[in-house]
Amino acid sequence: QVQLVESGGGLVQPGGSLRLSCVASGSIFSINAMGWYRQAPGKERGLVAFITSGGSANYADSVKGRFTISRDNAKNTVYLQMNSLKPEDTAVYYCNAHITALLVGGKTGPTYEYWGQGTQVTVSS
Repeated sequence: QVQLVESGGGLVQPGGSLRLSCVASGSIFSINAMGWYRQAPGKERGLVAFITSGGSANYADSVKGRFTISRDNAKNTVYLQMNSLKPEDTAVYYCNAHITALLVGGKTGPTYEYWGQGTQVTVSS
């Protein structure tokens, strides 16, 4: 069973910083793209940033220059460093990853998209 677990959310003042982490665990053969999405109350879930297995990163225009996504492939972990936070960054942040599972007998399964449970980020004075 593969799962993603996020941590690092919380309450921060405008202009502050937070670092989110997401660890993938379970029977994993490989992890392709990993990313972060967010959903604010009354809004649809949207992409914040994603990073390929090779380290190429892409960002939503609203966070460019303020957020940095990175990953540690040895630890199956993706990070989101969030600086200069604004009230409009308030949302539940979800980790996302495309993972190929390792099956019994050493075989590989299909690649599925997995989601974490979400972590709340609140930016308020």
